[in-house]
Amino acid sequence: MISGHTTLLAHIGVPTESFKAPMIYNPWFEQSGIDAVVVPMGCEAEEFPVFFKSLMRLRNIVGALITMPHKISVVGLVDEITTTVKICGSSNAVRKNADGTLTADMFDGEGFARGVLSKGRTIQGASVIVVGSGGVGSAIAASLAKAGTARMTLFDTNQDSCNRLAERLKQHYPQIEITTGSNDPAGHDIVVNATPLGMNAGDPLPMDTDRIDPSAFVGEVVMKAEQTRFLAAASERGCVTQVGTDMLFEMIPAYLEFFGYPPATPDELRKVATIRY
Repeated sequence: MISGHTTLLAHIGVPTESFKAPMIYNPWFEQSGIDAVVVPMGCEAEEFPVFFKSLMRLRNIVGALITMPHKISVVGLVDEITTTVKICGSSNAVRKNADGTLTADMFDGEGFARGVLSKGRTIQGASVIVVGSGGVGSAIAASLAKAGTARMTLFDTNQDSCNRLAERLKQHYPQIEITTGSNDPAGHDIVVNATPLGMNAGDPLPMDTDRIDPSAFVGEVVMKAEQTRFLAAASERGCVTQVGTDMLFEMIPAYLEFFGYPPATPDELRKVATIRY
């Protein structure tokens, strides 16, 4: 029940029909007796700067979950950004501080990395390939670098974007061996599809799945369907896999801490979530 005491978390992006976060946060808020609500808000790109600034002036707003197409543009609308945001150039969470200033962070990569660790795999010293250097791919690369990967291969059809991400990573993590230009997953311990491929029927695979080592951990960011063709192919090779929504369940505890709400475990969130596709 929404009341006059309810605090708001905006979930801003388009199209809202693909949003999963409200179906995770809101059941948990209700079960935990927390007077808060996540509200999906479909804002077009050209209207976002004015809308966002006005929204953040509300007295009962805690912050916002930011998704496409606003993850990059929001970085220029806040007062403070984290190192992860500096590397990936985008943000998916903005907190309104007590003094009214706005702090931006990025949790896509944190969610992915926590998922790897929760499934018993090791990031420290691992060899990683991330295909896709957009907002989510950059965030995953930044978080895996922070967690101690030793070697990283980056690939994107936009080579300039890929090279820029590599340079930013090298500035902050010079000890990591970083290469670009190949989407061959062979020889990598952690394999990531951070592209939109898999969103639509008939999409090509992001890489040659026959080249993935059976011992590799394979992760996906597409959330339109739980089991994509890419993950199915990796599973057939014997790989441990991570579906796109696993990132949400793993990153939400970090989000809750960021926004000042009580903690929750991924398993607690899964028990009450009402995910629909």
